[in-house]
Amino acid sequence: MTACITGWAHLQFGKREDDVEEMIVKVAVDALENAGLSPDDIDMIYVGQFNGGFDRQEFPSSLVLQADPRFRFTPSTHVENACATGTAAIHQAINVIEAKKAKRVLVVGVEKMTAVSGRQVGETLIKAAYLKEEGDIPAGFAGVFGKIAELYFQKHGDQSDALARIAAKNHSNGAKNPFAHMQKDVGYDFCRTESEKNPKVAGPLKRTDCSLVSDGAAAVVLTDVDTALGSDKAIAFRAAQQVNDFLPMSKRDITLFEGCEVAWKKAFDQSGLSLDDLSFVETHDCFTIAELLEYEAMGLAKRGEGAKIAEEGQTEMDGKLPVNPSGGLKSKGHPVGATGVSMHAIAAMQLAGEAGDFQVKDAKLGGIFNMGGAAVANYVSILERVK
Repeated sequence: MTACITGWAHLQFGKREDDVEEMIVKVAVDALENAGLSPDDIDMIYVGQFNGGFDRQEFPSSLVLQADPRFRFTPSTHVENACATGTAAIHQAINVIEAKKAKRVLVVGVEKMTAVSGRQVGETLIKAAYLKEEGDIPAGFAGVFGKIAELYFQKHGDQSDALARIAAKNHSNGAKNPFAHMQKDVGYDFCRTESEKNPKVAGPLKRTDCSLVSDGAAAVVLTDVDTALGSDKAIAFRAAQQVNDFLPMSKRDITLFEGCEVAWKKAFDQSGLSLDDLSFVETHDCFTIAELLEYEAMGLAKRGEGAKIAEEGQTEMDGKLPVNPSGGLKSKGHPVGATGVSMHAIAAMQLAGEAGDFQVKDAKLGGIFNMGGAAVANYVSILERVK
């Protein structure tokens, strides 16, 4: 253990009226209050924002200073690594704490996606793919994952029932999460059936298989372990691992999510834990097919058998391993730069017993998987409450 989360803040995701600066300020102030700290206590700041055209302000690092003039002259750095941007920022904070260059670090993740048109959203998100080969796939990033779903279906048969189970589970969970963009339990039948309200989007993927375009922000305060033990609460990192894979899908079997698999293996090796030790997992369900593949990559199911896990209810709130008790990206929303920070804030809430109606019973260890691109930048964290 080299770092602990000692405070957090989370805005409700959705179509928000506030801008990037206002969201950053809100979560920065609230996270410090939650940690019982002041701006004078913070040694360094990291801001995760993908942007890429969502917002005109391309230089966000010093916007945190707008929260309080006492932040002035505090080092602050903008971090970006596609949809894994938020966790990338957190891992940078861990690195600087481990290097003993800081004791207390504030990390903010933010994204404003709804101020631009749907076409612009698609054009911005596809930049996280390999444009030379994948840039013209119809339907943008939904098309990328639609292609992945088609390839998986060709190998293992139609998985539409399992994808609908995953979507329905995450909507059911999100209905209990006050931070979620979509707080509505739409049910399995709606998710399974193609309709005017749930049309096909790309390949076999329907609208209910796709994460939401959202605005939002979240923040966490990280400290070294010794400092954390003097705090009111401390959620420690048992593991923090990053694995990058080739950007072109043509250079790998995209149905295997091998980078995800290696990241989980490294995290279990680092922590001395196994999947059976975890109380819950927050995983990157940008599309339902991604969650299905992640079941297999993390070792919850054998290759080609992820559907069995979904259909048996093993990942439900009362199942063997609750997956995405927050509702995941599918229901909670996916404001790109905020997603990884959100996952860590939500996991910290769970381990502190502060998750309210979506609390996992007796949560002791939480796993997080956040990825950038189609399993290109793969991050795994394992968290445990120590205080």
